[in-house]
This record gives sequence, C-alpha cells and structure tokens, in this order.
Amino acid sequence: MRSDLKPQTLPHRARPPLPHERSERRYERDEAHWTTLEIETPDREAPRPLVVDLDGTLIASDLLIETAFSELGRRPQSILDMLMALSRGKAALKHRLSEPVDFNPGTLPYDPEVLSLIRQARAAGRPVYLASASHQRLVESIADHLGLFTGWFASDETTNLAGRRKAQQLVEAFGDRGFDYVGNDAADLPVWEKAAQSIAIRTPAGVRRKLARQCPDAEHLTHTRPTWRTWARMLRVHQYAKNALIFLPLLAAHLFTLEAITQAVLAFIAFSLCASSIYILNDLVDLQDDRGHRSKSKRPLPSGAIPLMHGVMAIPVLFLGALAVGSTVSLSFLGVLLGYFALTTAYSFVLKRMMVVDVITLAGLYSVRVIGGAVAVSVAVSEWLIAFSMMIFMSLALIKRYVELAARRDANLPDPTSRDYKNSDLDIVAALAAAAGFNAVTILALYISSDSVNELYSRPQLLWLVGPLLMFWIARALMLAGRRIMDDDPVVFALKDRVSLLTVAAAAALIVAAV
Repeated sequence: MRSDLKPQTLPHRARPPLPHERSERRYERDEAHWTTLEIETPDREAPRPLVVDLDGTLIASDLLIETAFSELGRRPQSILDMLMALSRGKAALKHRLSEPVDFNPGTLPYDPEVLSLIRQARAAGRPVYLASASHQRLVESIADHLGLFTGWFASDETTNLAGRRKAQQLVEAFGDRGFDYVGNDAADLPVWEKAAQSIAIRTPAGVRRKLARQCPDAEHLTHTRPTWRTWARMLRVHQYAKNALIFLPLLAAHLFTLEAITQAVLAFIAFSLCASSIYILNDLVDLQDDRGHRSKSKRPLPSGAIPLMHGVMAIPVLFLGALAVGSTVSLSFLGVLLGYFALTTAYSFVLKRMMVVDVITLAGLYSVRVIGGAVAVSVAVSEWLIAFSMMIFMSLALIKRYVELAARRDANLPDPTSRDYKNSDLDIVAALAAAAGFNAVTILALYISSDSVNELYSRPQLLWLVGPLLMFWIARALMLAGRRIMDDDPVVFALKDRVSLLTVAAAAALIVAAV
C-alpha cells in the first residue's frame, strides 16, 4: 500500500481505502462529484496496522477544550457562535474551532510511551494510523508535524468520528479484528471491542474495569499519575501568600479580637478558593502561549500532568466553595469577592491583552484583597494603605512583565501573542517599575508624616527606618531582574529569597517596636 495514502472521513458512499490490497481503480459517484478510490485486493502476508487515538492518548490534552478556550481568550463574544454551532452537533462545533490562530502542533504534550510504541511498530514494518474525533485540519497538522503515520482518520463538518462511528470506520478500512488500537477513554470501548489487540493509557477507573470485562488481555501502558502535589501546583497554593494582604487592615487598625481574626481567616480562605478557580481558567486560556514559556510550560495543565477536563470541572467547584465560605463572613464581603472574580475574569479574557491596563488591573486586584480584608473585619479602609498598595503592586506587576519579556528576548522568541507588549519594550517597562516602586516609598513617607500616625503609634519615628528597607528591596529586585535571576513572579521570589524574608522581618520588627 502506498505510504502517502491518507484515510479520511468521507461521504458514506465513498469509504476510505482499504489496507493491504493490490491497487486497481474504480470510480464512484458522490452527490456532487465523482470520487476516485484506491481499491486493492487482500494481502494475507501484510502486517496488522496499529491505530492510535489522539486526545488523551497520543497527546495528554484535549483539542476541543484547547481550541474552545483559545477562541474565548481571543474573542469572548464568540461564545454565542460556539453555542450556535453546538446546536447543530459536536462535529459542527469542532469545525467552527478548527482554525485556531495560535495552534502549534510542535508544543503539544506528546506521550513518550505512545510515541515509543509507534516507533516500534514502524520499525517492525507495520503501518500506523492516527484516528481521532478531532477535526481533520488539526489531525492533519499533527500527523504532518510528526511524520510517523501512514495515514489518518478524523472528524469533519458533519461527522463526529467518535465511539461506534469510529469503530465502524476502522472496521470498514481494516476489517473486524484487523487492527490494534490504542485509546484512553469510554468513547474508545466500542473501538477496543473491534480491535485485535486493545492497548490503553490514562484510563479512568470505571473505563479500566469495563475494558477488563470486555478485553481481558488488554495492555495498559505506563504513565505518570497526578499527585496531591500536582494538584497543589495547578491550584497555585503557593500563591495564597498574596492573600495575606487581607490581614493588613486588621493589623493596621490593631484589631486583635477573636471575632475579627476568625472573620479574616474565613476571608482568606474564600479569596484563596476564588483565586485558584481563576488561575485554572487563566491557564486554560493561555495553554499555547504557556507551552512556549521556559517555566510556565511545566505547569500541570500545559504539560498534560492533569487532564484539561479535570481543570474545567475544578473551576465551578472552587468558585462555589469560595461563595459558600464568603457568605459566612458577610454580604458586603461577598460583594467584594464577586467583584474580585469579575475583575479577574475580565483580566483573563480581555484586560491582560491591553498594554499597561493589564498591570494596573493586577495592582488593583491586590488592592481589592486589602479592601476585602477591611470589609471582613468591619474597619474603615485606609486611603493611605490603598494608595501604597496600588503603587507597590504596580511595581511588582511591571517587574513580572519585565521578566517575561526578558526571557522571550533572550530566547529569540517572537513578541508574545497573549500580551500587548513587544520585546523592545523591555527598557521602558523597567523604568516604569522603578518609578512605581519609589512612588510607594513616597506615599509611605507622607503617611508617616500625617497626624493619623500619632494616634496608632507611640514611637512613629521608628517607621522612618522602614523607608530605606523598602527602597533597598525594590532596587535589589530590579537589579536581579536585570541579571535574569528573578523568579517569574516577584511575590513568589520574595517568599523564597532569604534576603527578602530578612528585609520583611526587619520591617515588621520596626513596625511592632513603633507601636
């Protein structure tokens, strides 16, 4: 059989070419045109083909979820088009999403065990086919990129090649028990039933049990299973430290009652759950861009360590949990939490693609945490604290952008597609970060000079020593970013960096002594 012959999902009167057959030509009329088919006679000596599923098998991902979130990230209003397409069937939705502008088959998380199996089959002289329910444009792109397949089967605008339909297509092409099949999910059970040998990977427990009853001799490929640490990385538990800002109003007001502390802790939990839901949403929207990043590519969703569908399901669970906890604090706090969710969602889909607006939004999100903490413990929001928060976190957000742009420029990568910045903006971003940081120092100095300080502190003169510590930390952070030894997130860096921790401890000691 010719190595370049590509089985495809064709009209029902024009089946794909059969393997292991001697060539002769036949013409068959389709409704609109004549189709030339390659029909061949069986060759009993030919090796049995290996057929490989795509989503969840060859790649630890799901192209329908990827392309849907990619489209929503670029054009949130396209949700209406997607729903209209889905009303015509799943095949129509896949066709609608089949031309993502940022789709790059080279960055997909290919499974090494499946690739090894494919290469072994090719070395043994066996034909290997890719059979997927994903759209034919994406499947062809992946097949061409890998260069390992004899041909491919895929969905088109009218046919969703999944489950029994895929099984029927493969039986028509190779015969009952005429092929080996590698799959991963419940939709593959009808295909395994028709295969000579069933090979599985990443099968859920329920599917694994059904496959064992259906095909007792099924082979299961090894793969890495997600652990609690993997889930903690997806939820960004280490980022919860940012939510410590909720306790600032309590500390600034010197309100240390049990009730206030309990309310602040509940607010902290609510913000943490809400933030995790947004982190996952943001990862889903940025999958393609993150895979090209030096460190973000290792996150659980871009790397395939956790299935995308699990991430999708975790979002509403976390958000509803946040609302449940937030409602126990107060209705006012619940309103702040909903505002935080709305602003972060707007950031994920729209604002992060707007130059400078993105970093102002990030600074605002930090300030919302402070406001949430004040509302939770029922104290007045300090204007000084909000102004200081906006400036210091504006500086940190700009340092974050600086690190991202520096990494892209050093790696000779093109300008980012998910941000409205160019690699050439590096110097001006650094200047803006320094300006915002030292504006925070100015606000701190003005606050120490105000009359309100004397009401809260018995030795306010000690607070003047906090200024030099803050200037030192900001200048050092900028220098380390310029030397390319700053973490992608300055806040995370500060939590790990010994000098930063000592600086914070010294500032805290001075504030306590000033009381």
